[in-house]
Amino acid sequence: MNQLSRGAMKWSRLIGEYQLNRRLPSTSFTSPKLFSTEAAESSPVSSSNNQLRTPPSGSVYGRLSITKHTTKSDVINLLEGSQLSPEKLKVEYNLAYIPLSMMVEFPSLSSYNTALKTISRKNRLYTLQRAEKADWEMVSPYDGKALILIGIPRNALPEDVERFLSGCQFDSSLLDMFFRTRNQATIRMARIHFRSQALAMHTFITKNRGFVLNNQINVEVLH
Repeated sequence: MNQLSRGAMKWSRLIGEYQLNRRLPSTSFTSPKLFSTEAAESSPVSSSNNQLRTPPSGSVYGRLSITKHTTKSDVINLLEGSQLSPEKLKVEYNLAYIPLSMMVEFPSLSSYNTALKTISRKNRLYTLQRAEKADWEMVSPYDGKALILIGIPRNALPEDVERFLSGCQFDSSLLDMFFRTRNQATIRMARIHFRSQALAMHTFITKNRGFVLNNQINVEVLH
């Protein structure tokens, strides 16, 4: 009977240890991949930061305020450290062909920033603001190869203007006559085009302050 009791107690103890072991938490399922995942997730952030630090390149556009008598040479001399050429400048006119501003294509953001510093240091009469490429493309480049005739009589015909321009080599097919408002007065004008700056300048020198019928004509160069 004692042997049976001791046997029963032994089996009871073994069964109890087995059940206790089943209830203990296991640490064998802890994943070491957590650290590698964090490292993988951090790499795009590092890549993004590197991309933001990349210096910008390519053309940058600006709009420079000017006076009626400002020329491209004036701007190039003022901004001599910005690596500009006449082809990188366009004069922006209003409908009456009064100069409003100079559109500038800078070769880089660094060149634009240099221009800002130069204007701040040398000449505060000008102001420079950023512009878009679309603003640059909207401005017609006359490049000194076009003239405006101001004060044409209302009754003048295209033949009268061509007679006034006798001896000048211009493109008669592009002769355009129209009315504009200047100084609160409606004035008749004509725009004429030339193959070169030299031909346009010759016409300006020889025809400025001449007469169409009985009206004296002012001639202005479009840059």
